[in-house]
Amino acid sequence: MTENIEVGFMVFLADGKDGIGAVREVTPTSVVIYVENAGEFVLPRSAVKDVHSEKVLLRPELLDKRLLKAIGHEHDSEDPNLVG
Repeated sequence: MTENIEVGFMVFLADGKDGIGAVREVTPTSVVIYVENAGEFVLPRSAVKDVHSEKVLLRPELLDKRLLKAIGHEHDSEDPNLVG
């Protein structure tokens, strides 16, 4: 069963992949997500594929190019010496 989307849920492109952001706001027609180093993005509800286990799975084919580019650079500011 699909859960309701709630603020704070993690956002993913696919199950088993790294998270790309977190839900900041939910409306009847959209979901606002925050992507590190890129800011907030407003997504239509149609871009949500599934919601379960406090995870929001997106439909990559429905995401705009600006968001896809941001996802590719979300960890750029991390210190590689601190990765563990």
